[in-house]
Amino acid sequence: MSAPGRVLGLDHGDARIGVAVSDPERRLALPVGTVHTGAPADLRAIAALVAEHEVTLVVLGHPVSMSGRAGPRARHVEQFARALEAVLPVPVVLHDERLSTAEADRALRATGAGGRARRRAVDRSAATVILQSFLDAVRGGA
Repeated sequence: MSAPGRVLGLDHGDARIGVAVSDPERRLALPVGTVHTGAPADLRAIAALVAEHEVTLVVLGHPVSMSGRAGPRARHVEQFARALEAVLPVPVVLHDERLSTAEADRALRATGAGGRARRRAVDRSAATVILQSFLDAVRGGA
């Protein structure tokens, strides 16, 4: 699939892109933060994170509908994936992100995070959920 090493997970939202990174053994996803959307600054920021964390693969959440069909948001993310592929020295793969934001929001509510703090944290938490789902699927052979 790709060279061994860290994986960067991304959750593309309207205003921000949530970012998570794996450990070098690809067992655990950890939140990193967010990048504001808007080309080309978002592409440069992600390229810098790839270099900083010595990433060998980027996983981008693919927001397909519950039926599995690609709607406008999914097509937008597919275009963003192609833009990333053009500027990054590592492969970019799409990973089904159905319910990742809802799962991240639920987990943050369970910790007692308030409205504003939760909204700020949900993007990076969703990226962590997406990346952990990918890592688990790859490790489990799914």
